[in-house]
Amino acid sequence: MWIRTLLCLFVVMAVTHVGTAAAAPQDATPKLEFVTQIKGLPTVAIITTGGTIAERIDPKTGGVVPALSGQDIVAAVPGLKAIANIAIMEFSNIDSSQMTPRIWARLSKAADAVLAGDDVIGAVITHGTDTMAEAAYFLDVTLKSDKPVVFTGALDDASSRELDGPANLYNAVVQVLSDNARGWGVTVTLNRYVNSARDARKSNTTNVQAFTSGEKGYLGYIYGNTVRRINDRLYRWKLALPKVVPDTLPKVPFISMYSGSDGGLIRHAVDNGAQGLLVEGVGSGNVNAQMFKAIKYALAKDIPVVVSSRVYYGSVEPIYGDVGGGKTLQEAGCILAGDLIGTKARLLLMLGIMQYGKDPGRLKALFAQAD
Repeated sequence: MWIRTLLCLFVVMAVTHVGTAAAAPQDATPKLEFVTQIKGLPTVAIITTGGTIAERIDPKTGGVVPALSGQDIVAAVPGLKAIANIAIMEFSNIDSSQMTPRIWARLSKAADAVLAGDDVIGAVITHGTDTMAEAAYFLDVTLKSDKPVVFTGALDDASSRELDGPANLYNAVVQVLSDNARGWGVTVTLNRYVNSARDARKSNTTNVQAFTSGEKGYLGYIYGNTVRRINDRLYRWKLALPKVVPDTLPKVPFISMYSGSDGGLIRHAVDNGAQGLLVEGVGSGNVNAQMFKAIKYALAKDIPVVVSSRVYYGSVEPIYGDVGGGKTLQEAGCILAGDLIGTKARLLLMLGIMQYGKDPGRLKALFAQAD
């Protein structure tokens, strides 16, 4: 039975399971718990990690805190059990502001173990929206399985009068079931819209229409138990995680250019163990003279530097040839991130260093492929 195999795999896996956002992640043995097992229905795994969809207002403090279990979340979705057998894995229950790349690496391993089951046709991962786009991208790059994986969550907590979480979860399961939603890789799906993990970004802090794919456009739209396909995902790339996730992943600080930057943060990062740097430039990927000097200091110490842009749309290009311009940065040895936003380019650099070390040729090739 695949379920026994899966549970055996879980015994040797380290997966985050915490009760509150303030708690430190603890290793635990996760369990896949079936809510329904009706003959003839496909099985969809729901992996819960926390976030607003699992939070309520604490009457003592008035603040929103983790409160709901996976069973609670599923029980709040009318009609869900009629379209699929649901198996729940409670991975963690933390606000997504507390997530880390190491947790996502363990989540990727756990999701692959779940998806290895012959009966499981795909997975929905509930996650906080603050870092959902980064989490989805991390799994899109690292998952071995090609089965559909849909990230979803909520903007309104479970105490709200206007709940978006149950509808989002229902539609995510509809997407996993749909033959019209294949080949998209990992997606971010909320408020009926399907976003590519690569291009999704959170664009509103409180509105339920919280994610956009920018000029690339949505992949699809879900209505009436049907997925309307709008676009195709033309390319994907993969980077394997090590068999055992290390206690620490490569240290890659994120440093943004601002008017008057003096480069001190870059020097501090280099002098304190940075293994790579993501520098978020302005315009098409430019920095001032002081930042450029600090970047050259990092490059001289064999620290890979990737340059992205803080501009929402468009790409980093080697256009400007003045001190700190994109052309001079590339000539100095920086890697240009193309149109991959800085938060995701940082994750890709971390994964690249894990697999290739600081080999400049292979890292440049990785980003060229990912563009």
